[in-house]
Amino acid sequence: MKVLVTDPVDDAGLDLLRGADHDVTTGYELEGEALLSAVADADAMIVRSGTEVSEAVFEAAEDLVIVGRAGIGVDNIDIDAATRHGVIVANAPEGNVRAAAEHTVAMTFAAARSIPQAHGRLHDGEWAKSEYLGTELNGATLGIVGLGRVGQEVAKRLDALGMELIVHDPYISEERAAQFGAELVQELSDCLARADVATVHTPLLPETEGMIGESELAALGDGFLVNCARGGIVDEEALAAAVADDTLRGAALDVFADEPLPADSPLLEHEEIVVTPHLGASTRAAQENVAVDTARQVLSAFRDEPVVNALNAPSLDESAFPAVRPYVDIADTAGRIAVQLLDERIAEVEVHYQGEIADQDVELVTASALRGVFGSLEYEVNAVNAPRIAEDRGVEVTESKTRQSDDFRSLVTVTVRDGDRELAVCGTLFADDDPRIVRIDGYRVDARPYGQALVARNRDQPGVIGFVGSVLGEADVNIAGMFNARETSGGEALTVYNLDDRVPEPVLEELLADERMIEATQISLETGEGR
Repeated sequence: MKVLVTDPVDDAGLDLLRGADHDVTTGYELEGEALLSAVADADAMIVRSGTEVSEAVFEAAEDLVIVGRAGIGVDNIDIDAATRHGVIVANAPEGNVRAAAEHTVAMTFAAARSIPQAHGRLHDGEWAKSEYLGTELNGATLGIVGLGRVGQEVAKRLDALGMELIVHDPYISEERAAQFGAELVQELSDCLARADVATVHTPLLPETEGMIGESELAALGDGFLVNCARGGIVDEEALAAAVADDTLRGAALDVFADEPLPADSPLLEHEEIVVTPHLGASTRAAQENVAVDTARQVLSAFRDEPVVNALNAPSLDESAFPAVRPYVDIADTAGRIAVQLLDERIAEVEVHYQGEIADQDVELVTASALRGVFGSLEYEVNAVNAPRIAEDRGVEVTESKTRQSDDFRSLVTVTVRDGDRELAVCGTLFADDDPRIVRIDGYRVDARPYGQALVARNRDQPGVIGFVGSVLGEADVNIAGMFNARETSGGEALTVYNLDDRVPEPVLEELLADERMIEATQISLETGEGR
């Protein structure tokens, strides 16, 4: 597999990929047509913040499986486009969390004690001791905007210094904030008004862009603002103006709306604003950690295993994967059989879990069921884009669980509906990890979900199975196994034939020409091809 690396990352991650016999190609100056040309045959990309991974990149890269971001922020990656093209986008949020938190703490001290200003004056030969009166953090109130991973680490460190912690985060509970010794404050303006120092730890999203502007800075009042999260969250012109007119005592920024920071930025006009060139993740340990984490996620994607930090695909903890792994393929096969047997426009898909599997995280299994459903209807469907395809087609998707299962330890049922009709296919796992399809449209069967299969409905009359066997035998199509079930004697029967080869079209027509045959549907249980 080819891995294209377009921003510098630590060799530890690249060595991991090379050690797995993958072709690692670096191109740190690629952009425009050169980037599109380089990515055309790539199976994976690894980037940092310097590469713009746009719709055009995904259009050019037909083989792309995953884009790994060696770091946290992914605002340089068009995730919607990635999802449409079935490409996983994954970041590495853990590797540089401690580094970012420590830099936030350092910047807080730098702003509160005027450390870089005093350093500069002393280097210039001035002993300006009397001109700097610092602010002690002990006993001061810290307003944390966003209690994610970095915010939590900042809370731990500054709580230990004796600061009073308050938090604004609309996605956490009071109980969660209390676990970090913090009080949850519902309104951002109230949090800033009570804070002596405010630190920012939110991603850059449409709802957070410009979130801290003139009115929010006025609420912070005679305090300090520290942003080591993402540029664009703070209105930089409003911040410069707030420092200039002494609304704020000072600020410290590591990230900016435009990077590198333009020479004419108003932020550079004020000594009270401490700036660093996006150094939050710039420690040796952090760079190695994010590179290794990203490489591991690329390897997981290549092995068709869950990608732990996938942002647009089902993710799963590595320790939980073995319990659900067999049901990923079972659900895919059940969905593929169901949609081809129904042979109608799909309006609804339901995935129902019974027994032990109901206690597991089954998001990946459900996505795989949708992959099976849409695999014969859409081009290049996978677990990444299948939920989006369902949404785009207006197909309602429901997931349900029941811990009781009468016949099997675990059972996965995929039901497809067109409004008037429905068809359900059930799969399970026998002893020794032996997957089986055990019910099709209410008929009890026992089919191995591998290779080629012919699902035939016929009138329950003598000689039908023999007729099918003869026709297939004359066409040199070997029957590897079969299972027959019926509603009532003389009624309708359903038979699943496991085959070694596909049935030629003329042979299917010959089968269906017999008045006893109701329908015969050929399904590939491995490639998603079917009729």
